[in-house]
Amino acid sequence: SGNLRSAERALARVGADVSVTADLDAAAAADGLVVPGVGAYAACLAGIEAVGAGPVVAERVAAGRPVLGICVGMQVLFDAGDEHGVVTKGLGVLPGEVRRLVAPVLPHMGWNTVAAPAGSVLFDGLAGQRFYFVHSYAATATDGLVTTAEHGEPFVAAVERGALAATQFHPEKSGDAGARLLANWLGSL
Repeated sequence: SGNLRSAERALARVGADVSVTADLDAAAAADGLVVPGVGAYAACLAGIEAVGAGPVVAERVAAGRPVLGICVGMQVLFDAGDEHGVVTKGLGVLPGEVRRLVAPVLPHMGWNTVAAPAGSVLFDGLAGQRFYFVHSYAATATDGLVTTAEHGEPFVAAVERGALAATQFHPEKSGDAGARLLANWLGSL
């Protein structure tokens, strides 16, 4: 997972005691679990499956224990992902499918604003802020508190559903706004 170390540093910057691990018992016991990811949906999911982490994520979500997905780590939380015409079954903790955006330029790379719903914990104090995106695929619908952005079409930029939170953008690469979002997530643990 290419954003592992930058996510680790960003979380430590806002006060988290971070442990990067493939130890399933440690992941299950953590106060909060971050699922990072960069690259292809199927490859990220294969990495999760290689260490047997899918059930840990699903069990944490079912038990109302905090999980934060980032970028492709968000995407694999959905029912499925369709990349290059190949549909890969996801972890299924969020309803919906991830598919290629319909946009004049892909990837969607750079800073973009988001529209967060009232009551969002992640975006508390972040109205009008910009976040850093790098992706060509996204979910366009799901349930929960859905934050949207637009690149060619509206897409799910973040979702909050009980103790499950996820962002399509990279908070660890989003400067002070990303740090505030991570601090908001930590504060919810």
